[in-house]
Amino acid sequence: MSGASMAPGRIVRGVIGVVVGGVFLVPLLGTFLYTLRDPAGGGPTAAHWLSLFDPAKAATLKPIWLGLGNSLILALVTVAIVLILVTPTIILVNLRFPHLRRAFEFVALLPISIPAIVLVVGLAPIYLQIGRTLGTGPWTLAFAYGITVLPFAYRAIQASLDAIDLRTLTEAARSLGSGWFDVVIRVLVPNLRQGLMAASLISVAVVLGEFTIASLLNKQVLQTGMVIVQKQDAFAPAIFTLLSLAFVFVLLLVIGSVSRPDRAPRKTRTRKALT
Repeated sequence: MSGASMAPGRIVRGVIGVVVGGVFLVPLLGTFLYTLRDPAGGGPTAAHWLSLFDPAKAATLKPIWLGLGNSLILALVTVAIVLILVTPTIILVNLRFPHLRRAFEFVALLPISIPAIVLVVGLAPIYLQIGRTLGTGPWTLAFAYGITVLPFAYRAIQASLDAIDLRTLTEAARSLGSGWFDVVIRVLVPNLRQGLMAASLISVAVVLGEFTIASLLNKQVLQTGMVIVQKQDAFAPAIFTLLSLAFVFVLLLVIGSVSRPDRAPRKTRTRKALT
């Protein structure tokens, strides 16, 4: 039996799409309706959304706003770690040390199998030294988040590397006199754009949704701030959850539009990068 005949039909694909979409949309719709509920028993109201900008509730919502600012800073630092440290390391292993690729892949995927609380136990003594040398600012949590997002970032970047002829592109650029910095920035990065964008998106999503590591290391981020505010206002955390999901969704659309391949043939783009 051919592969085409075994493919699901349009109706089956539609049913699968509706079921999967319902799994994601029903909880979000329920959360949104909850934020419109009037505690006094009236009809739907937008008072909870408007209260986010009420000066009288500024003190109550301060942990969330502070945590949101810290989370955005952490997201930027974590993405920088992925792009500046992780990506060149993956490229180096594929080019110079291919025999170490399996070992490197095992190490890169290992954090996904380790519970967050176990990571914290191992990272706690390290963070004591980090606090003494670099300070105890919330941005230092990006070192732990860099380990957390490593498995997802590695798979995204490695998939893009497998889709191109890495060695041929590198040798061609080197034969034309390009240095290693130019090879990576002008030749490899444009060809790895989709994988780098996916790794960045995953890093941002993980940072905005992470709670365990930040809580155990006593750092103020968005998720810990929502837990604090929930004790006084149960609606504000639900609203910020929807806003953060909407932000990640918009970011996904932006990254998807940026990472679309150009209409120009790949050979033309590669030739322009080498010249």
